[in-house]
Amino acid sequence: MTLTWEELVVDCEDFVAQGHWWADALSWQIVDEDEESIELKNPTGAGPTLLFLNVPEGKTVKNRLHLDFVPDDQDAEVERLLAMGATRADVGQGKQTWVVLEDPEGNEFCVLSAR
Repeated sequence: MTLTWEELVVDCEDFVAQGHWWADALSWQIVDEDEESIELKNPTGAGPTLLFLNVPEGKTVKNRLHLDFVPDDQDAEVERLLAMGATRADVGQGKQTWVVLEDPEGNEFCVLSAR
């Protein structure tokens, strides 16, 4: 048996706003958008897609799965994302080399230090 990772599904209260926010944040292409979902793809074609779907319940606890991103310039990228509507998050990480942020619906993600 062979498995291929196709997509990561993100549950949302407003899939339109979330999908467009992440498309702008990542500079990814919207490859499909309809009344039920938005799907984003890395313009290089690498990796799985992100699929945003509405769910009836809101987020209540820390995510059990989150995304990590490596920027060229961590400080500049954190400031850009904050200006777009991300917020800083404290999930008990203490002082680290990465910065934990939340997207507009509160989903945590990390901006790692440049490699």
